[in-house]
Amino acid sequence: CILVAMDVKIRMIFLILALAVLYVLSKALLNVTEDITAQVVEGVSGKKDTPISTSEVNLTLAQANALAKLPLKCIKSPLPYKSGIVIADSSDLAMPQEHHPAFYGCFDWHSAVHGHWSLVYLMKRFPDLADREEIISIFNNNLTPEHIATEIEYFDLNAYTSSFERTYGWAWLLKLSEELYTWNNPDAKRWFEILQPLNKAISSKYQDYLPKLVYPIRVGTHTNTAFGLGFAHDYAVTTGDAGLQNIIESRSKDFYMTDKGCPISWEPSGYDFLSPCLEEIDIMRRVLSLEEFEKWKTEFLKGIENGTVDIQPADVKDRSDGHLVHLDGVNFSRAWCLYPLSVNTPELEKIADDHYRYSIDKIVDGDYNGEHWLASFALYALKTRSERN
Repeated sequence: CILVAMDVKIRMIFLILALAVLYVLSKALLNVTEDITAQVVEGVSGKKDTPISTSEVNLTLAQANALAKLPLKCIKSPLPYKSGIVIADSSDLAMPQEHHPAFYGCFDWHSAVHGHWSLVYLMKRFPDLADREEIISIFNNNLTPEHIATEIEYFDLNAYTSSFERTYGWAWLLKLSEELYTWNNPDAKRWFEILQPLNKAISSKYQDYLPKLVYPIRVGTHTNTAFGLGFAHDYAVTTGDAGLQNIIESRSKDFYMTDKGCPISWEPSGYDFLSPCLEEIDIMRRVLSLEEFEKWKTEFLKGIENGTVDIQPADVKDRSDGHLVHLDGVNFSRAWCLYPLSVNTPELEKIADDHYRYSIDKIVDGDYNGEHWLASFALYALKTRSERN
């Protein structure tokens, strides 16, 4: 009996020791997991487990390195790919890199283009960017005269391809070129010159299209007219493309000058990544005089003049859904429309910051549906915030 009792006690001691070891190991594993999660959040937000305050909505080198990983992850990946091609003949069928040897990655043409823009912007801001050499190598491989010639040829592939990426992709192509044009760097100057034939083709297409567009397109997705005009206007002013600038300024006033009472309470629609009301304000601030714009915006959107416009960050329920995740984009694009208006209206800055904060730590969730494009939107929001005047 004594031996049996001792045997039971020994077994109990071993069981207790085993449970203690398992407890210690589980705590250690939990701490490691928390550290990894905190590092991911810190890489984008700059803080651990702490909401970003208004003064901390900025761009550090750590954030830049984290955000650069997103376009780098997809810019050389031809698949998955959403092709915009209209097939007129079986010979039109080809893999993305055949039609688009410069901009074939990141799921679709426009995302590949603004992925390039993101990397240019980050290299400009941070000469010590961790992946700088890899980025330069990618640009040298993608942006060649031969590749750009093929990109231009695609617009004449058949009777249906002339309007390819009109005007969302066109706008981002010109934004990429503007970013290169304003960078005093030998590589940037060379890449800009390589893109010039495509820039000129896009400029010509705008000037051919806009006189025929009777009514502006007011949706919150790719075909939104105001967004396409805004980026193209920036390019035209910066590079001295007078023909493009003049037609944009003229048609913008035709489209929007008499608009009043924009129903922003109807926004966003379920798949929006742009705000129809705010994108319209964003183009009109570019094309009107300051006096004209102040009068126009007050009549156009109630509360915008004093920062009492009632909008909340859009809620995203499923970031694995390629359409629902658009709403992270609308948070960033609302911010980039509001920041230029916030110089003398801090209430608008707070609204913009709240929108930015809602989505910034969620774009590194590992799902390709958001990761292939949202870094560009976040970065452009930060750019407009830093360049307010």
